[in-house]
Amino acid sequence: MTVRHADRPLPQWYDDAKFGIFIHWGAYAVPCYAPVERDMGDLMRAGNWEEIFRWSPYTEWYLNSWALEGSPVEAHHAAVYGPQVGYRDFVDEFLERSAGASVADWVPLFQQAGARYVVPVTKHHDGVLMWHSDVPNPFHERWMAARDHIGELADAVRATGMRFGLYYSGGIDWTFNPPPIPDLMGLFRAVPDSPEYREYLLAHVRELIARYQPSVLWNDIGWPASLDPADIIGEYYDAVPDGVVNDRFNMIAVAQGRLHADFSTPEYSTTAGAGKWEVCRGIGRSFGYNRMENESTMPTVDDLVWMVADIVARGGNLLLNVGPTADGQIPLAQALRLTALGWWLRVNGEAVYGTRAGGAGTCADGRPVGFTTRGDTLYATVQGAPAGSVAFPAAQPAEGAEVRMLGNARSLPFTWADGQLTVTLPDHLPAAPATVFAVEGGSTA
Repeated sequence: MTVRHADRPLPQWYDDAKFGIFIHWGAYAVPCYAPVERDMGDLMRAGNWEEIFRWSPYTEWYLNSWALEGSPVEAHHAAVYGPQVGYRDFVDEFLERSAGASVADWVPLFQQAGARYVVPVTKHHDGVLMWHSDVPNPFHERWMAARDHIGELADAVRATGMRFGLYYSGGIDWTFNPPPIPDLMGLFRAVPDSPEYREYLLAHVRELIARYQPSVLWNDIGWPASLDPADIIGEYYDAVPDGVVNDRFNMIAVAQGRLHADFSTPEYSTTAGAGKWEVCRGIGRSFGYNRMENESTMPTVDDLVWMVADIVARGGNLLLNVGPTADGQIPLAQALRLTALGWWLRVNGEAVYGTRAGGAGTCADGRPVGFTTRGDTLYATVQGAPAGSVAFPAAQPAEGAEVRMLGNARSLPFTWADGQLTVTLPDHLPAAPATVFAVEGGSTA
């Protein structure tokens, strides 16, 4: 069996980038509600798909959750809106409120966070288009943004030197195949495959490629069974030679080696896949804005920093999502975490960007450590801020090797014995999510 594009190497820019921003912004930001009692990672690990859909913490799945009898969203909608309010009302309100938003104002925050690429949603499962397309929805008038939010964001992102990608829901469109999706088999059955949908889908993706030349083509859920996704992937590679595609055109075919993808996409999980992988998740428990989120449902700054360090050490990227309000405001809790992550990366990004994975290990005191390499330099990212000294596994450094803590060029005293490198630390280091040591002339054991 010949798999088209299988010999295509992963573009280096993507492997070097390590950290990107995902953006879910749409009509679901009007009700902005989903239950937060359960984390999607925990739900997926439990594997009960009826529970996953009924208790989904994703606000962008509001229309589906609302259609499921006995779901918290069904009860919420009945209590807050009643039968007189439908999803059409949310779309109308979103289009009115979002028309005044300046998406370019988000970009300095993404840059300060240390992101190297940005991937906004162009169409989620509700079918609402976030760009002004030449191919309108055949069932609903005004089911698209009046402003070209995608084009405005593309210009602002690229002006900073960051890469710009696009998400498109190719597998689910509830305007063609309405919810509910109650379980895993229902998800497979929900992928439209009519001639009308195939024509609509291909027209959109081709328009997005031609108009925006995205560096990432991030498809979701699947692809019509009658279409070979390798065809559109080939068209995309012809148009964007250094672009990348994810595995969600057909995850089963990719896993079986029957379809090429540049990277796999674990969701709310940091379990590595084969080859290049990219974790996607929200800052909280939802991708879209959820007004039910609070400090208890969001990772701490320390959690986020270690997430980046651990993922990169094991060969992955992190695509971290922001969910703006319907008016286009990024919630303060999300902005604070992005800013703090960027502050850490300003000092320690040398151990992240452009490095290669060195694996994970454990320090002598039990704290986790992640390793990355660049040339003959080993970077050891130690969780927290050790005191006195720190010892981690490493091969014996070459004669003349030096150890320094990122943020200061001074060489630190060290010894090596029995596969452990012990570094003597300065006094009174401040608390930190992670501390990075560069061993110039070293490598992992």
